[in-house]
Amino acid sequence: MGLRLQHPSRATADYAATHRHPTNLLLHLIAVPLFIVASLLVLGGLLGSSLLPVVLGAIGLVAALTLQRQGHKLEEQEAATDQECLQELLLEQFVTFPRFILSGAWWRAWRRRRG
Repeated sequence: MGLRLQHPSRATADYAATHRHPTNLLLHLIAVPLFIVASLLVLGGLLGSSLLPVVLGAIGLVAALTLQRQGHKLEEQEAATDQECLQELLLEQFVTFPRFILSGAWWRAWRRRRG
C-alpha cells in the first residue's frame, strides 16, 4: 500500500469541487473542529494516561468522520473517503479545511450553494 499524499494546493482545488452542497458545508463546519478537539483529547489522554479523555476523544472522532461521510453523500461528486490514507485524512482535517475556511472558499461555496 503506497502513500498518495497530494500537494496541499491541489488538495484544496479538489476539495472545493466536492464541498458545494449547503448541508455538507454546514456539517464540515461542525465536524472538522470536532475532529480536531477529539484528536487533542485522545492525545492528551494518552500522554496523561487517562482513559476518559481517550474514550471521549474516540467517540468524537467517530462522530466527526460520520458527519463528514454523510455530508459527502449529498454531493454530486463524492469525495474519495473510502480510499484515503491516514495522512490524507489528517491533512484534510488539520490543513485543507482550515485553509478552505481562511481563504474564503467556504464562504464563496456557501454563497453559490445549491440544495
